[in-house]
Amino acid sequence: MLGPMTFFDSLLLFAAGFLASAVNAIAGGGTFLTFGAMTLVGLPPIVANATSSVTQFPGYVTSALAYRQEIRNDLREALTIGGLSLVGGLGGALILLSLSNPTFRQIVPWLLLGATVLFAAGPWLKPKHLGPDHRMGPAGLAAQFATSVYGGFFGAGMGIMMLAVLGLSKGGDYHRLNAIKNFVAVLIAAMAILVFSGGGVVAWLPAAIMIPAGALGGYAGVWMAKRVPQSVVRMAVIAVGLLLSWYYFAK
Repeated sequence: MLGPMTFFDSLLLFAAGFLASAVNAIAGGGTFLTFGAMTLVGLPPIVANATSSVTQFPGYVTSALAYRQEIRNDLREALTIGGLSLVGGLGGALILLSLSNPTFRQIVPWLLLGATVLFAAGPWLKPKHLGPDHRMGPAGLAAQFATSVYGGFFGAGMGIMMLAVLGLSKGGDYHRLNAIKNFVAVLIAAMAILVFSGGGVVAWLPAAIMIPAGALGGYAGVWMAKRVPQSVVRMAVIAVGLLLSWYYFAK
C-alpha cells in the first residue's frame, strides 16, 4: 500500500495536516490538502480518500463540541437529520469500497473539480431568511441524504453542501445551522471511518502523523483567522483544488 516513508514524506504529511485544520478554521477546504499530500507520497486514491476522513475527524468533533449548546437546543431535529445522514454516509462509503483504484482514479478529477467549483461558489450559497422555527421538510431531507452519500464517498466540499441545504430548507441563523452541520459531519465521518477501517483501506501511519498536526493547526487557525483575510485563504484553497484537478486529468 505504501513503501518506506522518507523524512520529506513525513514532513509533507505533517504540514498538510497542520495547514488543513488551519484553513478549515478560516475558510474550509482542508480535504484538498490532506488528499493531495497523501497521493503525492504514493497512496492509492481510495486509500488517500479514506485516510483523509480519519485525519479530518478530530476537527469535526471539536467543532461540534464548541456548538454543544446550540445542538442541544435543536436536538430532536439534529437527531432526525443525523440518523438519515448516517444511512447516507454508510451508503457512500460502501460505494467507494466497491470501486477499484483505477475506476476511482478516473472519477477523482471530476470530483475534485466539482468540489472546487462548489467551494468557490460558497459565498453565494447564503441561507434564505426562513422563520426560526421552520423545520426541514421532505425535499430538504432528500437533499441532505444525497449530501451525506457524497460525504461518505468523497467528502471534499461536504460542509459547504450541507450548509447550503440547511440554509435553503431550515430556519435559524448561521450558527444554528452550522451547529447542526458540524454534528452531522461527525456522524457521517464516523460511519465512513468504521466502513473504511473494516475494509482495510486506511493508512494508519500517515494518519498518525497528520492527526496531531491537525490538532495544532486548529489552534493556529484561530490565530490566523484574526490576521489573514478569509478571501486570501479561499483563493489559495481554490488554487490547490484546481492544481489537483489538473494533475489527475493529466495523469
